[in-house]
Amino acid sequence: MKKISFLFSVFAVTTAFAQKNIYENRRFDELAQNHEVLAIVPFITNLDLEQRVNPNELKELAKKEGYAVQNALETYFSRRKKRKKFNVEFQNIEDTNAILSQNSISYDNLDIYTTKQLCEILKVDGIISGTLSLNILLSEGVPTKFSFLDYFSGDADYGRIGVKVSDGDSGKLLWKYEKGITKKTGKNTVELIDKMMKLASRKFPYDKEKKRRNKD
Repeated sequence: MKKISFLFSVFAVTTAFAQKNIYENRRFDELAQNHEVLAIVPFITNLDLEQRVNPNELKELAKKEGYAVQNALETYFSRRKKRKKFNVEFQNIEDTNAILSQNSISYDNLDIYTTKQLCEILKVDGIISGTLSLNILLSEGVPTKFSFLDYFSGDADYGRIGVKVSDGDSGKLLWKYEKGITKKTGKNTVELIDKMMKLASRKFPYDKEKKRRNKD
């Protein structure tokens, strides 16, 4: 009985901690009231791999992971958009990346541009971006065998991801969600994004169901 109580306490604390990792700007409704289209840009990735990799290869691997998250987010939003879950559209990432390239913006210099600049270039109302810290190559998959002891040993810790939405006109941060990446989070990038966004869906500010619940 004590063991069960202990495990429940750990789960409760973990859940509470996860909920606090979601931020929403108090002025969200005001700042985003005219938003129609958002663009998803590649995530800035930091890799700390155990195996030795030369700097150039590490740079290319980080870029691959950043684009993998961009693609996974588009897949997630597209699926839910088909069920009319959102009150905004999402720019096709092929168009996003093509426009960035046409303006000499690459993965390597993306982070020097402000949200306002990117929105003007992409002709969108807001930007979905983020950071990714990994000690594995998530896009290639992770070990799926899982033990509850991994929570305590740290063996399940593969890094951390942060997703944020920023307003184009003001450049202000509107929403942010951070989450640790573990064996239980997902076996690859697509599964990770799908699971974490489902957990955050009740808090995602453009979710029609969320807005309807708030009105009720």
